Amino acid sequence: MTGMSARALARYEAMAAQARRQRRLQTALPWIVIIGMFLVWEFSCRVFGISEFILPAPSRIFAAGLRWWQPLMWDSLDTLKTTMLGFAFAIVAGVLLGVAIGSSTMVYKGLYPLLIAFNSIPKVAVVPVLIIWFGIGMWPAVITAFLISFFPIVVNVATGIATVEPELKDVLRALGARPWDIIVKVGLPRAMPYFFASLKIAVTVAFVGAIIAESVAPNSGIGRLMMVASSRFDVPLVFAGLIVTGAMGIVLYLIAEFIERRTTGWAMRGQDQNLAVGG
Repeated sequence: MTGMSARALARYEAMAAQARRQRRLQTALPWIVIIGMFLVWEFSCRVFGISEFILPAPSRIFAAGLRWWQPLMWDSLDTLKTTMLGFAFAIVAGVLLGVAIGSSTMVYKGLYPLLIAFNSIPKVAVVPVLIIWFGIGMWPAVITAFLISFFPIVVNVATGIATVEPELKDVLRALGARPWDIIVKVGLPRAMPYFFASLKIAVTVAFVGAIIAESVAPNSGIGRLMMVASSRFDVPLVFAGLIVTGAMGIVLYLIAEFIERRTTGWAMRGQDQNLAVGG
């Protein structure tokens, strides 16, 4: 670069090389941890002679997954479909209710205790009621996924809306802004980091709700597959279903994180700079 001394240029190139190494390490680190976990798992099962009925080795789990790959694929697609449908309902209802709670003290005082009480109810206790209402099928799983992923979205969106500074609201009102203008132009952008943080939580726990319903009212899905495998004492297939569910959760988490970085990158600049400096 023009205007830079040789020492400054060398220092700049060294910092750039260090940043590239850190990015490569950050990319490879999750894979290193996952592969290392499976290697330790396999080694422990073989060395200590752990029974397959108690804890199957990863090699046995992957063999069961290959053997039953078609049921695993179709049932995982069914679970993904019901999870995403319930998750979509949770996003719409959670954002609307979160905006209402965060922008109105009266709505907050009236609804928040009810939301907390309802969220405290174990969702597995609600599934039998949903089966009575909707029958055995996809809808109990969809509604359970909705119920279990709804609360984090509401809380985080409401927090983002409610944390708008009162001084900023006063200035906007003095400039002629209406309450709805403040919510749309200031509150919602302020709530976006909170919203995406809740999405990354809700999209993973939504699988929990769907699989709970599929286990109680088996019709299709990974939950049904694992219940059938458990009844046949096919523990490797049960673990194969768990691993497939975990993989789907990771993929959806990464998709949410990608969208977050593309839409709210302004809120993550400090974090990226800290990571670069810390490396």
